[in-house]
Amino acid sequence: MMRTLIERCGGHRTCNPHPLPPLPGRGRGESCSHRAAVGPRVLLLTRYGPMGASSRYRSYQFLPYLQGQGFEVQAVPLLGDTYLRARYAGKGVSRRSVAAAYGRRLGQLLRSRRFDLVWLEKEALPWLPSGIEASLLATGAPYVVDYDDALFHRYDQHPSWAVRALLGRKIDRVMRGAALVIAGNGYLAARAEAAGARRVAILPTVVDLERYPPVPATNNGTFTIGWIGTPVTARQHLETIRGPLETFWAGGTTRLVAIGSGDLGWRVPVEVRAWSAATEVADLQGIDVGIMPLPDSPFERGKCGFKLIQYMACGRPVVGSPVGVNDDLIEPGVNGFKATTSEEWIGALGALRSDPELRRRMGAAGRDRVERSYCLQVAAARLAGLLREAAAGSA
Repeated sequence: MMRTLIERCGGHRTCNPHPLPPLPGRGRGESCSHRAAVGPRVLLLTRYGPMGASSRYRSYQFLPYLQGQGFEVQAVPLLGDTYLRARYAGKGVSRRSVAAAYGRRLGQLLRSRRFDLVWLEKEALPWLPSGIEASLLATGAPYVVDYDDALFHRYDQHPSWAVRALLGRKIDRVMRGAALVIAGNGYLAARAEAAGARRVAILPTVVDLERYPPVPATNNGTFTIGWIGTPVTARQHLETIRGPLETFWAGGTTRLVAIGSGDLGWRVPVEVRAWSAATEVADLQGIDVGIMPLPDSPFERGKCGFKLIQYMACGRPVVGSPVGVNDDLIEPGVNGFKATTSEEWIGALGALRSDPELRRRMGAAGRDRVERSYCLQVAAARLAGLLREAAAGSA
């Protein structure tokens, strides 16, 4: 069997300093000839609406560029922002509304032949057997599937033997049937290759430089540590370094700004801020260092290190666990520090707290790396080419 070719993007190109082409001002009745180019008709099936970080950064932020290049993209989330608001607030979600969402997704798959290409986030029908999903995908338009985390481990390492037996190889089958698998890192690409995917391309999760202008840190006498995520990742990840953070706070004037975490219940100076697309960047620009703790487990090895990319885009040094892509993103002594033990976390944060010039120098190095390798200004053109090739190759 021919070995899958894994194509890589990121690390060797400089972001175009010019802004991305704006969304064309085209009315519903205006001729397609007014566009800069004619592109494929794409049905984008996301997991969530723009409030979902993966959906927002892996697909929605590319839409203005793609439409400017002539793509006709119809974006349809499985579960909208209302679902996420309820989930993050700890409220119950109506089973009837979820069932209705699955019903709408079935209809979208059945009508996908109207499009040249389906652009799918992770899977079409979570927690349903692979046979149902594979049959629906096979009868529709060719599809490209995108992954920014090790979703397959939710199934193949589930504590229930029944889930492992029924769904353990589901994502492999989705990957195998795709015209193209887009993976956020090498760990995910390797899984797609092992699954027998026909074509695999690595495209990291990126930021739009226009939204992330570098702003000098304010030196107000309080050392501010920043973290961004969700209530779920706060429990799973941020909680793992609660001990060293509490010890560190005792040694000087320090606070933690936790964006999107929900109430942490810690007995230390923590400012919890609600996540908002309108304030996300400004909140990150107000910190002195960004942190990304992770346990060393299979699912976390598939993460794309996006928190680190956000911090670096704001010109801030980073401290993180050397797990998965984090190990590549963090250059010790250049743009931040790697930390595993309590002593390493305390030492790294202490070095940054005591030296504003070190923070400035590391922050500038991180920003430079984002500009070279992790910006929308490079990735958008790359993604457009991949989608266009997938549509043309399956025609």
